[in-house]
Amino acid sequence: MIEPISRIYTAALVIIGDEILSGRTQDANAAYLAKWLSVQGIRLKEVRVVADEMDAIADAVNALRVQHDYLFTTGGIGPTHDDITVDAIAAALGRAVIVHPDARAILEHHYGDQLTDARLRMARTPDGASLIENPRTKAPGIRVENIFIMAGVPMITQGMLAALDGQLPGGQPVLSRTVAAWTQESQAADVLSRVERANPGVQIGSYPFWREGKTGANFVMRSTSLDQLAVVAEMLMAELAQNDITPIDGEL
Repeated sequence: MIEPISRIYTAALVIIGDEILSGRTQDANAAYLAKWLSVQGIRLKEVRVVADEMDAIADAVNALRVQHDYLFTTGGIGPTHDDITVDAIAAALGRAVIVHPDARAILEHHYGDQLTDARLRMARTPDGASLIENPRTKAPGIRVENIFIMAGVPMITQGMLAALDGQLPGGQPVLSRTVAAWTQESQAADVLSRVERANPGVQIGSYPFWREGKTGANFVMRSTSLDQLAVVAEMLMAELAQNDITPIDGEL
């Protein structure tokens, strides 16, 4: 249930990864999270980038989780030995690390007999945590206290955030509307960016799928205004049609 807005709720982001600090990889999650939070009615107030080091992660988490209503982390929750985010956050909170039974079940269903010990590492969580759905690769994100632990890969992070739409107290209820098309996601990317830029306060997510031997995508628009969603949906469908992509009003 969304609480009445009596103050501005704030959030911080900790970006974890030596590859970000070295310049080998450019972060794309901060900008997306800022806009997603804005749609939720929550303000991103601080972003920190830290190395893949236990103490660095724990220090940043312990500082920011008490200064803000919500703390998000991205990076360091994959299947390799040097993905230590879960361990560092568990240590910061004084919790043990467990193999979450629901996460294990998700991975067993997804990988079957190809579930290796390395992949099973993605079921590890701080004790007492809950899971965040991951529609892209199934390995779930993690929620513990006011901390949301997410992947570093932007497409995966975006899917996890979509699973949290309207669930964070402090913001306004988030509404959504879907336009779909039988097209490759990349062919519609410029249209989506153009329409989103033209409509502040609306966020558009793209979710590709493969079915019936064809490639399609659902384009999900999110806003706190039903009227604004209607306007943006009409604009998006018109822009898609102008680019020889046949739009469908609704989800495929």
